[in-house]
Amino acid sequence: MPSPRLLAFAGSLREDSFNRKLVRAFADAAREAGADVTLLDLREYPLPVYDGDIEARGMPDAVRSLQALLAEHDGLLISSPEYNGGVPALVKNTLDWVSRPQENGDSGVALYRGKVAGICAASPGGLGGMRGLIALRDLLAKLGLWVAPSQLAVAGAADAFDDQGRLKDEGQRKSLARLAGEAVTAARALRKT
Repeated sequence: MPSPRLLAFAGSLREDSFNRKLVRAFADAAREAGADVTLLDLREYPLPVYDGDIEARGMPDAVRSLQALLAEHDGLLISSPEYNGGVPALVKNTLDWVSRPQENGDSGVALYRGKVAGICAASPGGLGGMRGLIALRDLLAKLGLWVAPSQLAVAGAADAFDDQGRLKDEGQRKSLARLAGEAVTAARALRKT
């Protein structure tokens, strides 16, 4: 059976963002757990804020590209910052656009159903983005994804990564590996059903 395919992205566009570092480490951990991971940079898929009038005039090309990518993958790995205790607009907007009807008329939400998600966050604050993860978990579950029970919130992220962008703390590395393992195991199991 081929390896599970997972699509990974950070919920931040800033080049040196903590969550871009964390999602790269997450992707590496999932690869070590046996997944084939596609790491996305959402800057390469620019989307306007969702607007039904834009959709009516014609779906943005980036939406069709993201829908095609999700169709080819068994789940998502997301590292997201927390903005004001919630999910950043970039993450919500991306998930919302992908949920719109596909080119063939099928529901975009169907692209999420029966797939897995692993979530983590990094923040300079003391909670590490935990409140945002609660909101993200709820959003992904409502879209029909199975969300891994483990998650990782990296607090004090300004000091959490070494010069190569790896987590310094062994406990956090182990937690990330456990989370990646849960997502990969679930993706394999859901593929068989």
